[in-house]
Amino acid sequence: MQKYDLSLLRGDLFGGVTAAVVALPLALAFGVTAGLGPIAGMYGAIAVGFFAAIFGGTPSQVSGPTGPMTVVMGAVVAQYADSLETAFTIVFLGGALQVLFGLARVGRFVSYTPYSVISGFMSGIGVIIILIQILPFLGVPVASGGPTGAVLALPEALGHINTDALIIAAISLAIMVFWPGRLANILPAPLAALVIGTLLSLSVLTGAPVIGEVPTGLPPLHLPQVSLQTLSQVIQPAFVLALLGTIDSLLTSLVADSITRTHHDSNRELIGQGIGNMAAGLLGALPGAGATMRTVVNVRAGGRTPVSGALHALILLSLVLGLAPLAEVIPHAVLAGILIKVGWDIIDWSYLKRIRHAPRDKVAVMFITLGLTVFVDLITAVAVGLIVAGFVTARWMEREQMRGVTTRALAEEGALEGLDEAVRARLEALDGEVAVVSLRGSFSHASARALTRQLGAEIAHYRVILLDFSDAAYMDTSAAMAIGELLEGLREQDIIAIVSGLDGDAGRILHALGVLGTVPAGNRVENMRAAINRAVEILA
Repeated sequence: MQKYDLSLLRGDLFGGVTAAVVALPLALAFGVTAGLGPIAGMYGAIAVGFFAAIFGGTPSQVSGPTGPMTVVMGAVVAQYADSLETAFTIVFLGGALQVLFGLARVGRFVSYTPYSVISGFMSGIGVIIILIQILPFLGVPVASGGPTGAVLALPEALGHINTDALIIAAISLAIMVFWPGRLANILPAPLAALVIGTLLSLSVLTGAPVIGEVPTGLPPLHLPQVSLQTLSQVIQPAFVLALLGTIDSLLTSLVADSITRTHHDSNRELIGQGIGNMAAGLLGALPGAGATMRTVVNVRAGGRTPVSGALHALILLSLVLGLAPLAEVIPHAVLAGILIKVGWDIIDWSYLKRIRHAPRDKVAVMFITLGLTVFVDLITAVAVGLIVAGFVTARWMEREQMRGVTTRALAEEGALEGLDEAVRARLEALDGEVAVVSLRGSFSHASARALTRQLGAEIAHYRVILLDFSDAAYMDTSAAMAIGELLEGLREQDIIAIVSGLDGDAGRILHALGVLGTVPAGNRVENMRAAINRAVEILA
């Protein structure tokens, strides 16, 4: 373990300060977008940022409100607008589920999520952020109904554009897009857009709507309120927050690993993120996750340990306690300009550029997930995406596994190589009445139906079938039961089955499930040579 010295402290100080500067405008914007107000975004960055850094498993990661988490929380707030205590209970339960995920050590399984599903819902979230920011970009109040409501309200909004707000939003967006890289090290683009846009609103373009009153001081505690009657209502959105926060955080952890050449502890990271989101729920704040932009900024500025993430949260806390009233004059249009660029960056453009060359079925999974994310909800999108991706993977596995199945008659050229002359002569006299079925590799549920369908058609006209499992490395229950159906079908057709090579894992699962019951003990032999000799005896 590396000793903590002055060099690490200096890097963590620079990293923490820089991450806090980047986090400030984003936290304000995400809080407003979620419908909880800017202060909720700030306390979300403070709570999640501090506790995830202290208890998490990615040393250089900076956590806080993110676009994906904000989209889901916005839907929760809209659903429970008349009972925000329920909304904050959902945040607390989501964090508790993340802690349970970490304790159950399921963090590593997130890496099994197909890329097409991840790409689809991340791109969908980016589209949602852009759509719901169009109205404030035009200076028009936000419509209800999420992205669909924003699109439906757009025709009317175009007739009531606030010119001051539109100019401020356009300038803010331009700063986010074109801000020079050499200046970003001194003043990050989001903060530059926030400052310049606010100064324009105060001096020249004074007609743009602003945030308004912002509470000061420490927030009151929001204790979870859960009963058996309400548990069924809150557990689903809590699970969505937990699942999304888990994926979002661990993907960012992988980014941090690639930059710092380190390896994170995914299960510990989930525990830290969960504790942070539980704290956010208690404070009435926005939930969060590992934030890619802030993490990259932190690392590039020198942050390498949890001190940088905790320091970033403490700096934001000092700003909230002392400077919260300054946020009251920030125009909504500034935040819209910043968030449209954030949403654009969340869209997986690298994959979209490659869809012409990507497998058609994987592209279909991506677009199905994207569409459901935007027009239905995230949990439906992920669930359907995983199911469709599972079918696509199973289809590919079927093709790959069936390549390990070969059927040929013993009379074919080369089939009798290595056999004794006497045995070969007797087999040749059988005139193609014996076939060998060799199974090589692994077989699962994906190839189970194909095994019975393909083999049943190929071997129906032979008198004796030799099934050789010598090179079968693995066979799951579905494939083993399919072999049982095949053997039963051979027995009903009066075709004799001789089985060999049962001393491996495939043979053990076949014996354990009792699928060899239709094969007499004398027809279960050690190897292919013994199987051929047995066939000669039967047909002599």
